[in-house]
Amino acid sequence: MKENRGFNLVSLLILIIIAGAAYYIVQSIQQTTQQTFGPVQQANSSLQTQVASLFHPTPTLIPDPITYINQIQALARLETIQYNESQDVTDENGQGLFAFAFGEKVIVIVHGTVIAGIDMQKLQPGDLQLQNGMLHVKLPPTEVFITTLDESKTQVFDQSGILARPDPNLVINALVGAKEKILQAALSDGILEQAQQNANMYLIRFFAALGYPNAILINTPAD
Repeated sequence: MKENRGFNLVSLLILIIIAGAAYYIVQSIQQTTQQTFGPVQQANSSLQTQVASLFHPTPTLIPDPITYINQIQALARLETIQYNESQDVTDENGQGLFAFAFGEKVIVIVHGTVIAGIDMQKLQPGDLQLQNGMLHVKLPPTEVFITTLDESKTQVFDQSGILARPDPNLVINALVGAKEKILQAALSDGILEQAQQNANMYLIRFFAALGYPNAILINTPAD
């Protein structure tokens, strides 16, 4: 009986040792597998995330351009060109047979400035449209804002007859005519077209600063 008990005890110890050894071997294999294939699985997971981002990109949220309408209108009269010109105008009365004695004649030489640009206050919300991420802006037409004369540079030459009484209206009329001539000279030299080009260059940078680097400007012909 004692021999059987001793045999059974030895057998039990052997089984326990075998079981422990088997558990240790299984754990070692699992750890080795994780160390070997763990980085590969992480790389695959990262690659899958990149592929998903490629085919399903996060949309870029661009603010509605209408939110900027007040900032744009705050530009008010966008003066983009100043044109300087000199003109001489003659006005006269009584240039008949006795003009040398009673005729009235003045020659006025003036220096003037014409300023043109775009009145951004005329821009309406409907003039801004966002299509496929591209901002389209319909601009108001270019216009002449002001034509002024530099009085400090105005020269008046009186060539009236020796017996004529000076008429102040001759000088006033000459100044009005000179101002109109300066405006027409500016228009003939393409002041409105140059004002449009300068405005486009400025507004491209302006809209880029607002977040629209590829804005398309639609020019409205001047009246």
